[in-house]
Amino acid sequence: MNAQASLTRSPALAALTVSVALVATACSSGSTTSTTTASGAKLVKAGQLTTCTHLPYAPFQFEKGGKVVGFDVSMIDLVAKDLGVKQVVVDKAFETIKTGADLNAGICDVAAAGMTITDERKQNLDFSIPYFDATQALLARKGVSAASLEDVKSQNLKLGSQSATTGEDLAHAKGIDAMSFESSDAELNGLRTGKVDVIIQDYPVVLNWLKDKAVAAKFQLAGNLNTGEQYGFAVRKGANPKLLAAIDKAIKQAKSDGTYKKLYEQWIGTIPKGADS
Repeated sequence: MNAQASLTRSPALAALTVSVALVATACSSGSTTSTTTASGAKLVKAGQLTTCTHLPYAPFQFEKGGKVVGFDVSMIDLVAKDLGVKQVVVDKAFETIKTGADLNAGICDVAAAGMTITDERKQNLDFSIPYFDATQALLARKGVSAASLEDVKSQNLKLGSQSATTGEDLAHAKGIDAMSFESSDAELNGLRTGKVDVIIQDYPVVLNWLKDKAVAAKFQLAGNLNTGEQYGFAVRKGANPKLLAAIDKAIKQAKSDGTYKKLYEQWIGTIPKGADS
């Protein structure tokens, strides 16, 4: 399955999307929905499941051939198919995704952005069941030995992180003042240009970078940090239980019928034992 979704670009087109969404909904009454599916799921726009994500974040979501593709995109396509609608992806800042601001404003129905489930984020979002077990990794230029954040700190190495992520939070918790980059691509470019010596990022993202021969020639996986994180999809807090149920159902079904394994191996690589159970 090669799932693809259309993309609403930001900030210009994303702003237009906001404008259309707000006009189409009864914002004065606090409602951010304009239609309800047969299953009871609320959607901001009839006929489509609107997804907020932050691009690029390969292999979970990225642009290819003018389309947005990736593991998260394919998983949410399963939800859209069950609801009888199409998925439309909106590119937003991760900060406004994780705080629930985009969902509250009626910009999208679901957040799918390789997002770790945390107690802090649960205060603003309703999360699905976990759909992906995640770890953090350190990517360093060759010649730099840093298998842990303790190594980074003791050697006074310059660390880069993606803003508003759990990787950045982990660095701060270790007392490291990491240089913050707005996107994963900007973070990698910071390493390329020598602004930092090491970067912390989710392990699958680092592995995807290393598939590029140019990246692998200059940089290496320095350390794998088992943080016990899990990703979840999210909907507006307390406002869309039927959509949340549909997402949970799609995740469970994909794991039981082999679709999850197929998508995992398509976008990420060999699936670890038990990852689809």
